[in-house]
Amino acid sequence: MLDPVIEFFERIFHAIGRGVGMLISLILWPFVTVAAWYRQRGFMLKVIVGGIVFVFVGLYGYFFWQTQVWTGFDPDYPSKYEAIASTPGTKGADGTCAPSAMVAMTADLIDFNVNENAWISSMLLYKAGLFGVDWSHTPFFDNKAAFQRGVNQAIRRTTVEFVDTLGRVRGTSQVDGDLQDARGAMQFDEYTWYLSWPFLPKTPTPSFYRTAIDDLQSFNDRLGRCEAIYDARTDNLVQFLDRIASDVGSTSAILRDRSENYNGGWFDTRADDRFWFSYGQLYGYYGILKATREDFRDVIAQRNLAQLWDDMDAQLSAALKIQPLIISNGNESGWIMPTHLATMGFYVLRFRSNLVEIRGTLDR
Repeated sequence: MLDPVIEFFERIFHAIGRGVGMLISLILWPFVTVAAWYRQRGFMLKVIVGGIVFVFVGLYGYFFWQTQVWTGFDPDYPSKYEAIASTPGTKGADGTCAPSAMVAMTADLIDFNVNENAWISSMLLYKAGLFGVDWSHTPFFDNKAAFQRGVNQAIRRTTVEFVDTLGRVRGTSQVDGDLQDARGAMQFDEYTWYLSWPFLPKTPTPSFYRTAIDDLQSFNDRLGRCEAIYDARTDNLVQFLDRIASDVGSTSAILRDRSENYNGGWFDTRADDRFWFSYGQLYGYYGILKATREDFRDVIAQRNLAQLWDDMDAQLSAALKIQPLIISNGNESGWIMPTHLATMGFYVLRFRSNLVEIRGTLDR
């Protein structure tokens, strides 16, 4: 009685097995063909081809390692920084001035991106993609690159504020040379390798970002000697918070668009880079805003912003605890596949509302 049912399922499983076997054969066919060709070649050609294959295997091994190992990654990293004793630029009894926590934090985040870790986005194999397909269009090996670009977005926004407002008096004094150089270096293209079309030598992206570290540290050194300006005024803080709110508002729109229009669950291959870019952006702003609290301690104390700032820190800390192994962009009303993009979008909007609330209090 059950024989027809059993035979039906046997045929299904046999068909699946044949399909899997054909797929594996299709994948292995180029390698088998090349191996057969290689065995028939002469000694010198084997050495040359073998050397080329060895180099590519080494490059891919290095690339895979760098994309999977996140050195120095710590969602609670701001807690490791010691508080600065006074407002930046304020002269103490010993005749020296306090450096800026924001400048130091920004330099450390750049160091985290390009020195503690390899800058993935400008690596040759990242640019080459997977058989010509951009890595961001695949579910593989692009999470770290997206995260780094998110952190870099926060860094870029902050270096612009250093030049436009914080490193000069009311926007009328001369622009600080070190801060201007740092901003220029951080605006450099994120994807440049050592060669550019048509195969001309080029300074790669990480080299520009490393010069920004030196420029920021140089500024902080001069600030510590009371030879530079750091204007920690209320209106400068308001403008900085406005710019951050605008920045994360754009990210929220990107998350919403992807979540609403491309909800393919675990099969949305672009969901992971959207998620990790947003995560990196919040990661960067978490440390920068912790440092901002140190630099603007007098303003925050005068306006009684401590509780509001604590709430914002708590929102950022909660967002950074979301670290799913596989990013899913499921339907918000679905029950099988989660919707990580909507969850991250929620925290981005909560963070933005915290910024707006603090800004409103400063305006009153």
